Amino acid sequence: MRGPPGKESPFVWEKVTADEIIQGLRQMVARVHENGIQVFGATMTPYSYDSEGVAIRQAVNQWIRRTKEYDAIFDFDALIRDPLHPTRLRAEYDSGDHFHPIEAGYKAMADSISLPLLRADRR
Repeated sequence: MRGPPGKESPFVWEKVTADEIIQGLRQMVARVHENGIQVFGATMTPYSYDSEGVAIRQAVNQWIRRTKEYDAIFDFDALIRDPLHPTRLRAEYDSGDHFHPIEAGYKAMADSISLPLLRADRR
């Protein structure tokens, strides 16, 4: 997957599938749970730089929303995406690179998290 134009990842040529990302997430969650620690997942926020990356992001987000492996999830994608253009950030949260939110976007994400949820022992 590529990042914003001009900001290519050093791993740009290393292709990964949604299944590989999900497998890695499942492995991390299991290892953390083995140590008695809660794990909170969050969906990946929108971007539209390439259709392959969008498809991977959507598949991974769908898994995150449906899995019961996390102790809780935060749906940042649904929160800050443009409802008319689901591969874009809402204009009021877009930093201009169409990839990173501005302070208001990060604040919206932070405000969506229930602090009592973070303090609760859900295991």
